[in-house]
Amino acid sequence: MTDHPSTFNGDTLRSGEQAWEDRASIVSSGEGSATLMRGSFAEMIRHIASMAEDERGGYEIRKAGDRTYTADEAMALASHPDFPAQGGN
Repeated sequence: MTDHPSTFNGDTLRSGEQAWEDRASIVSSGEGSATLMRGSFAEMIRHIASMAEDERGGYEIRKAGDRTYTADEAMALASHPDFPAQGGN
């Protein structure tokens, strides 16, 4: 992964650093995916984490300007040491 400037203030992130405030959405998996909700990347991870385990697999997080994250990846990010506390994203 390469470092890249954000579109706001032109700052770069260290390789591997997550941009928790980036815009993201939760979509249903598969063809014809429908958007469930939108918010910050951290908010979408929290929402996936709050779902029942058997329900999570039907959803993905699409991070603006980045990529799609599976529910399993979202759960791993939720336990990341840098993950912001509720209300502190």
